[in-house]
Amino acid sequence: MFGTESSLSMFLNTLTPKFYVALTGTSSLISGLILIFEWWYFRKYGTSFIEQVSVSHLRPLLGGVDNNTTSNSNTSNGDADSSRQSVSECKVWRNPLNLFRGAEYNRYTWVTGREPLTYYDMNLSAQDHQTFFTCDTDHVRPADAIMQKAWRERNPQARISAAHEALELTECATAFILLAEEEATTIVEAEKLFKQALKAGEGCYRRSQQLQHHGAQYEAQHRRDTNVLVYIKRRLAMCARKLGRTREAVKMMRDLMKEFPLLSMFNIHENLLEALLELQAYADVQAVLAKYDDISLPKSATICYTAALLKARAVSDKFSPEAASRRGLSTAEMNAVEAIHRAVEFNPHVPKYLLEMKSLILPPEHILKRGDSEAIAYAFFHLQHWKRVEGALNLLHCTWEGTFRMIPYPLEKGHLFYPYPICTETADRELLPSFHEVSVYPKKELPFFILFTAGLCSFTAMLALLTHQFPELMGVFAKAFLSTLFAPLNFVMEKVESILPSSLWHQLTRI
Repeated sequence: MFGTESSLSMFLNTLTPKFYVALTGTSSLISGLILIFEWWYFRKYGTSFIEQVSVSHLRPLLGGVDNNTTSNSNTSNGDADSSRQSVSECKVWRNPLNLFRGAEYNRYTWVTGREPLTYYDMNLSAQDHQTFFTCDTDHVRPADAIMQKAWRERNPQARISAAHEALELTECATAFILLAEEEATTIVEAEKLFKQALKAGEGCYRRSQQLQHHGAQYEAQHRRDTNVLVYIKRRLAMCARKLGRTREAVKMMRDLMKEFPLLSMFNIHENLLEALLELQAYADVQAVLAKYDDISLPKSATICYTAALLKARAVSDKFSPEAASRRGLSTAEMNAVEAIHRAVEFNPHVPKYLLEMKSLILPPEHILKRGDSEAIAYAFFHLQHWKRVEGALNLLHCTWEGTFRMIPYPLEKGHLFYPYPICTETADRELLPSFHEVSVYPKKELPFFILFTAGLCSFTAMLALLTHQFPELMGVFAKAFLSTLFAPLNFVMEKVESILPSSLWHQLTRI
């Protein structure tokens, strides 16, 4: 025993200050590398790598049991219902106000060198095109067969070439659509191509309408021709809106909604709301909201925030937070504040874009309701309408954060809507380009392991610096620390030696 103590003491005395510098410096370097990796992983995936590995791999090996397996059947059914609700709320929707690839998205790429659309977003668009613009009988018609392959093509130039090839055979409406969306470099060119598509699409629609009851194949073809016609008319209305012919655009949208009232999947009413706000036809906006802001219909940021804007418009020009704190809120002001709280609860990401606390980017072709992608799409087109109403942004600035006091645990329980879905961050990271910093709600705290590695890295770096500057003093501290660390062990060993016979202790040490 005493030989072990003497050898340990001799070993500690032989350690030079360079050893302590190397030891602390290496520890600082390793912990720093772990910190950098953990921070990068957290920024990219929103979770700690060490925690994820611990939960996914180490916990089963250590015999950990998931709490969900011990819950009763009622809880399981409730979890299943909430899971189904979460999945439905995390469904990705087509952006009703999506831009034109050739005339807008590609021009942005030419100017900035950045890609505004992600592969995931464009892949969803390709699936939409195949759903809306193709049917099982396309192989019978050569031009439609070419376009069926074109919609599946990943290379933009190959798609454009296929569209020109189809037009050499016949006046193909879907070929004109593809060229208007992807080849036209201005809105004027796109509008010309859509007008040609409209002429061809109306002919196909009339022919298939007469044959739709002759069989399932004819019915599917008529459904496809209906989708094509609605898409063309909607895009023509959007072209008119972008070119400043807003009243014409409003008329086209109203006529389209009357002609095809059942095709709500295109959400044409959101295009109509934006155009009416541009005309400052607030009574017409209220009439549209009265029809679509219904409890039985799915909500959107456009519906909720437009309703808040109309109520804020009635009081925002005279609103003063100082006066309101003295006399209290009037009934109209209370209604406006409640509408803002309702909108913020539905999508809490929008106010930062409307108040220009966060920079805008081009909206994606698909959005996630209640997510950052929907907030970008709404603010991109509606920020100007909020600025036009005097005092509306000031009222929003003064009241929007009060929403979070009503819903302290938004992932568990909502106030007017379902709890905020937990899947929005992951889906938004897929929809939005990498150069955009995705807005996260509720704000996540830094994982424990990032804080731990940051503290460890700082502590060891400080030790390395002190050891390099004061080698002798730090050597004394290190020896004193190690001696203190081993003192309890030495005390126990001495007690054991005093109790056990020397002969038995000698035999144990030999073993």
